[in-house]
Amino acid sequence: MRHTFEHRCQKPIPLSAFLIRQAKYLLSAFLLLAFGLGIGVIGYHEFESMSWLDSFLNASMILGGMGPVDVLHTQAGKLFAGLYALFSGLMFLVAAGLFFSPLVHRLLHKFHFEADGNGNDTK
Repeated sequence: MRHTFEHRCQKPIPLSAFLIRQAKYLLSAFLLLAFGLGIGVIGYHEFESMSWLDSFLNASMILGGMGPVDVLHTQAGKLFAGLYALFSGLMFLVAAGLFFSPLVHRLLHKFHFEADGNGNDTK
């Protein structure tokens, strides 16, 4: 298995490389949220016959944790909204984990980097 983060005995990567890594993780989190938003938009459009704009509004409000905007009229729409809300909560947490993992790793790595007195790696 390939490890994307450096070991505690390795020096922290330069800031420029870290920013590139952070951008990749940010893009991954964004794509994950866009995928989840797409599921919501299509679901509201199909199950509640909402316009694409209203579907986007409701899906983005659920995904952001605010709750639905429009009243739901069909049983299928209500079931979809409930399941989508549970799904969205998990998607948001995973996306936040993706975004923050390089930041937290770098912070912890700075505190736990093992170097000898000359600033050299111990291994």
